[in-house]
Amino acid sequence: MVFKFKNKKRIFLDNATTTPVRNEVLKTMQPYWNEKFGNPGTIHSFGMEARKALEDSRKKIASILKCHSDEVVFTASGTESNSLAVFGVLDRLEEQGQDLSQFHIITTVMEHPSILHWFEKYEKKGVLVSKIGITEEGIVDLKQLRDALKPNTIFVSIMYVNNEIGTIQPITKISHIIRDYSQKVGGATLNKIIFHTDASQAPLYMNLDVNSLGVDMLTIDGQKIYGPKGVGVLFKKKDLKLNPLLVGGSQEMGLRAGTENIPLIVGLAKALELAEIDKQKETERLVKIRDHFIERVLSEIEGSQLNGSKEKRLPNSVNISIPNIDTEFMIIKLDNKGIACSSKSACMGKVKKDSYVVEALGNKIGNSLRFTLGRFTTIKDVDYVVDTLKNLVD
Repeated sequence: MVFKFKNKKRIFLDNATTTPVRNEVLKTMQPYWNEKFGNPGTIHSFGMEARKALEDSRKKIASILKCHSDEVVFTASGTESNSLAVFGVLDRLEEQGQDLSQFHIITTVMEHPSILHWFEKYEKKGVLVSKIGITEEGIVDLKQLRDALKPNTIFVSIMYVNNEIGTIQPITKISHIIRDYSQKVGGATLNKIIFHTDASQAPLYMNLDVNSLGVDMLTIDGQKIYGPKGVGVLFKKKDLKLNPLLVGGSQEMGLRAGTENIPLIVGLAKALELAEIDKQKETERLVKIRDHFIERVLSEIEGSQLNGSKEKRLPNSVNISIPNIDTEFMIIKLDNKGIACSSKSACMGKVKKDSYVVEALGNKIGNSLRFTLGRFTTIKDVDYVVDTLKNLVD
C-alpha cells in the first residue's frame, strides 16, 4: 500500500503484522460508537439493538466457517484466542483434579509465541510437550507428527499458515493423521485428541470450512484481514468444554467475561465477509506480483535465498535471506526510503534478534527480511523495493 507522508512516498509491505481497516468496514462500525451504543447484556431497546448486531455478526462468521453460531466466541485478539484454546483445555483438566504429568501435548517449532509460551508454561507444570520440526520447505514434518502421537496425547496445535515465512500447512492431512491414530489406539487413549489451528494469517486467501479442515478449534484475528485491531474469534466445537481465561460475567457462552465490543465485532464480521468475496480475484492478482518479486530478488541479489516453499505459500508472502547484512539496520534503511517491512513476528519484540522460524528451516544465512503484500500493492511498488534493496546491499 502506498501512503503519502510529509511529501514522501511510503510503501507498506508488512501486512502479516497488521492491515489498514477497509473503508467499508469503518462505515459498518461507525453507528455502533455513538448511535447504537447499547450494552448487549441489557433488555431495553438500546441493549436489544446491540444484541442483534452481536448475534448477526456471529451468524455471518459462522456461515463462513460452516459451523453453528454458538461455536463462535469473540475475543480481543488472535493471541487471546490462542491462549483460550490452550489454557481452556488444560486448566479444565487441572481444575478437575487431573494429574497434568499424565498428559501429552504437541505443537511445532514454528508456532506463534502465544502458543509456544503456553506450552512452555504447562511443560513446567509437568505436561509432556513435543515440538515437531519442519522441513526445509517450512512444512510440518508429518513423519515426526505420526511418531510423536501417544495414547495420552490430548491436544495438538499447529498453525494453518506460518506468520513469518507464509508457508501453508496441510491441516486437513494433519487432522486425518490425528483421527486415524485415535481410531487405531481406540480405548487406549486417555481422552479425545483436540486439534487447534491458528488461522490468523489464512482468511484472506484460504478455505475456512472447519469441517473440511477437520479442526476442533480455530483462531482468527481481525487486524490481519483489513478489520479493526482488538478483536478476534475462537471457533470451538459445541461439545468441547473449556475453562475461561476471563471470569466475572456470562458473556460469550461463559467463555469470556466482559461487555462485548460491538463496533469491533461488527467490523470483524464485515471484514471477513469482504475477504470471502475478494478471495479468488485477489489471490490471482497477488501471486503474479509475489512471483515477480521473488524472481527479481533471487536473480539480481547475489546469494539471496527464499525461505520456505515457493509454491506452498500465501500469495502475499515473500521471506528472503541476504548474506552479510544487518537485518535490523536494513529494515531502518528501507524505512528511510519509504518501505515498511519486518524480519519476524512483531510479538517477538526484541526478545530474539533473528527469526526462530528461519533458523528451524536449517537456513545458515539468517538475515531474513519479511515482505507481505497487500490489497494495494502493485508491480511498480515491488520493482521500487527490489531496486532500493539492491542499492542498499551494494
